[in-house]
Amino acid sequence: MAYHKHESYDQESTDELKVAYKSIISAVGEDPEREGLLKTPERMAKAMQFITQGYNMNAADILNSAKFHEDYSEMVLVKNIELYSLCEHHLLPFFGKAHIAYIPNGVITGLSKLAHVVECFSRRLQVQERLTHQILDVIQETLNPQGVGVVIEAQHLCMMMRGVQKQNSVTTTSAFSGLFMENKTRSEFLRLISANLS
Repeated sequence: MAYHKHESYDQESTDELKVAYKSIISAVGEDPEREGLLKTPERMAKAMQFITQGYNMNAADILNSAKFHEDYSEMVLVKNIELYSLCEHHLLPFFGKAHIAYIPNGVITGLSKLAHVVECFSRRLQVQERLTHQILDVIQETLNPQGVGVVIEAQHLCMMMRGVQKQNSVTTTSAFSGLFMENKTRSEFLRLISANLS
């Protein structure tokens, strides 16, 4: 019996992307009709839709789907959230970890929702600087906390595979609002994300 994998993709987008990827394969000097490349345009079409699925997500809706009133006003931190994204300048991946903290103002959200917010914005064509602020902004606007802190550490294949070809470089970006603008709170956040508490 033949193996059939069931996946759901927009057929119109898949067809358009298949044509584009077949053209790219030809343009770099390969034969798209070669056995190993025959199904590559379709695979890439589906992969690109998966990688950019964040365009079909709404980060505010994600947070609002699990919003609870709670009398808690200390820092809530979720660190080491894995992220994978595409640099919009070269369409090469960058990947790393996001660390998110907020100080509630009477409202909390499900912890997994913070990871879903990272997924929502990272699964788009991105730059790390904008990604960092998008995560902060939607948490600040949706939960109205006393403050938010976001730090992202990532490696960029556009620096590792091409250009300067520096294999061990890590880019760190940060964004802060509210109480995290104060040195004491920001320092506590930065200390916690670098501490190994296990």
